[in-house]
Amino acid sequence: MRLRFLVLGIAAFGFAGGLVGWELSRVGIHQGYAPSQPIAFSHRIHAGDNKVPCLYCHYAARTSRHAGIPPASVCMNCHTLLEKQTVEIEKLKEAVQEQRPIEWIKVHNLPDFVYFNHSQHVLSEVACQKCHGPVERMDRVQQVAPLTMGWCLECHREHAHVATADFQRAMQNFSQRAVPVAGLDCTSCHY
Repeated sequence: MRLRFLVLGIAAFGFAGGLVGWELSRVGIHQGYAPSQPIAFSHRIHAGDNKVPCLYCHYAARTSRHAGIPPASVCMNCHTLLEKQTVEIEKLKEAVQEQRPIEWIKVHNLPDFVYFNHSQHVLSEVACQKCHGPVERMDRVQQVAPLTMGWCLECHREHAHVATADFQRAMQNFSQRAVPVAGLDCTSCHY
């Protein structure tokens, strides 16, 4: 009888330890995170139905580490011309008139010790969907990829020898001889 309890106890302890280990391995992974935004912005309508290119709104992604959230004035480039009005468009127009920033909630977050540069990926012609998922089909943006170190390294290994002409030209503008391409060393992504 004692042996049975001992075996059951060890099994339960092992199972609980496995669950704790699994949960700890998922710390910082926010797959499926899709917060409600102050204005219900549909990427499906904009990027999908209307085929607005990602870089029209997120133009900083070409030249900056951060893609950035577009200022409301970019939205108004189209919405001042469109006759269709919705409650969400009215919220946008009100914010612009009051010169009040829209407090968007960031969806894709990396730890502080990770360095990620959007421009390097854009110049290397990595499709936005590779990391952000099929945003052109999302009414509410959600984090699709795990954005873990292993996930990033897998992609870097796949593309370790790929350098587009745009990226090579951009690197020549910085007077660098060696073109950094999908680095696998720790300092590529960590400080």
